Amino acid sequence: WNHYSQPHTLEDAIRILVQSPVSNQLIAGGTDLLLDLQQGRHSPVDTLVDITQIPDLNRLEYTPEFLRIGAAVPLTNLLSWQPLQQNCQALYEAVSLIGGPQVRNVATLGGNVAHALPAADGAIALLALDARVWVASPTREYGVDSTVQEKSENQTGKIITTSSVQIRSQPLLATYLGPGKTALEAGEILVAFQLFPKKKGEGSAFRRVMRPQGVAIAIQNMAVWLRREADSIADIRIALGPAGPLPFRAQKAEQIFRGQKYSQNVIQAAHEAILAEVHFRTSPHRATAQYREHLSGILLKETLELAWQRTLEG
Repeated sequence: WNHYSQPHTLEDAIRILVQSPVSNQLIAGGTDLLLDLQQGRHSPVDTLVDITQIPDLNRLEYTPEFLRIGAAVPLTNLLSWQPLQQNCQALYEAVSLIGGPQVRNVATLGGNVAHALPAADGAIALLALDARVWVASPTREYGVDSTVQEKSENQTGKIITTSSVQIRSQPLLATYLGPGKTALEAGEILVAFQLFPKKKGEGSAFRRVMRPQGVAIAIQNMAVWLRREADSIADIRIALGPAGPLPFRAQKAEQIFRGQKYSQNVIQAAHEAILAEVHFRTSPHRATAQYREHLSGILLKETLELAWQRTLEG
């Protein structure tokens, strides 16, 4: 890159993105981006825009209604945040498996999602937890000298507009176009993730199988969120990857579980639904399709069992 900028407000960051006449790229931890640039997997970049000093992107907030995770919060900081451990155990487990300690000191959840890989651990957990994404974009009346005013995200209004920046809320999957491709347009920034506190009878879990010798890519991962009523599964969300070009929700398997008692027969039927709904492919870097089919059944049983046990906690 030729230029490096470190704005301190959303407005300044978007101004740089909008006004830059040549290619630019947001950077936070850079644990994926810098390697991609060095190894030629990313097109040349003229300007790196470092967003780690923007307060909106570094905020962790917990209320009885929602949890808000800034997209640029280092994963190490996120793991030490008690509300995450207490309310979103699937995400806590997923984040704890991203890279090693040195990587987690700088890597971010926003980067994990924005890299747009279909088996990104953070994205799979967020999908099972029904997370929403907050995205900032320039307004038509974008004014370089105007000031972005702090706004609190309400739960019903999906768009928040300041003098020069508009922030919208959208489902996680609306952020993706395909492997390595996000739906974010020029001048847009992923600001935060919104999740919901754990309620009585709810539980979540994340599990992953990876190659040995420290290879970080997942052969298969899975996240489960469920709500329990007596000995039945009242509601459930299952996410897994890699199972296609995007992080995948196993909705047919979810339908089999809803309203059913927790049993091995139901788990088996749900696994068969997963196999009918996805088409695992053989990857020289990960595993064969047959092995992934086998693993998906094991992961479903283990992850579901752990989430089920957690419905009894708190």
